[in-house]
Amino acid sequence: MRQGAAWGGGSLVRAAYTGLSGGVTLALFLHRTDLRKQEEQGELLQPLIFVLLVLCSVLLYFVVSLMDPGFVESDEEEKVGMNEEQGVMMPQFPSNVWLRRCGYCMLKQPMRAKHCQLCRHCVRRYDHHCPWIENCVGERNHPLFIVYLAVQLVVLLWSFHVAWSGLYFQQSWEWLQHNIFLLLSFLVIAIFTIVVLLLLVSHLYLVSCNTTTWEFMSHHRISYLRHYQLQHA
Repeated sequence: MRQGAAWGGGSLVRAAYTGLSGGVTLALFLHRTDLRKQEEQGELLQPLIFVLLVLCSVLLYFVVSLMDPGFVESDEEEKVGMNEEQGVMMPQFPSNVWLRRCGYCMLKQPMRAKHCQLCRHCVRRYDHHCPWIENCVGERNHPLFIVYLAVQLVVLLWSFHVAWSGLYFQQSWEWLQHNIFLLLSFLVIAIFTIVVLLLLVSHLYLVSCNTTTWEFMSHHRISYLRHYQLQHA
């Protein structure tokens, strides 16, 4: 039921993403870009690889968007010290910190879990709720989310180069009429390239620090991080 609700609530966003990806790809092939020239010359390898990369990014988007991010389904052990994740994620963590019972779904939250009010459920190793995928990023889909960002960045950088190859700026209304969709695609690609690059760099940095976006932004309010900081002060 929860996955069905997620699909219904995010259907417009997912449709917009699919339409945008398809529309930009179509614009790159309809105008006089490098991909269009290669296709006309019968050099189909690069156009085919490009289309496959776009399809791969869309597939990854839907997998990350629709999969269970790590919903907490039942009560965990009484103490954080008994959680198997503790030894890997937080060595030497004080064993006297007890699990918090969520005030919304009344489940005992494992360490690093948080309740998402949009998904209406607690999520293990909660990172953030992403409005672009209309799903939480958590324990189960965080690695795939990073893979998706990396593939999407490759597609965007390639698209940026292809779109630029088709732009020959002239100060005429006729030129603008024939290239308006390519110009708009170029602007969309440029904006999304910056956003995805910043997201990917920030997530790789947080992974290297063994922390999540939620923990990084709210470390002063998270009880187990306060205990951890006091122990290592």
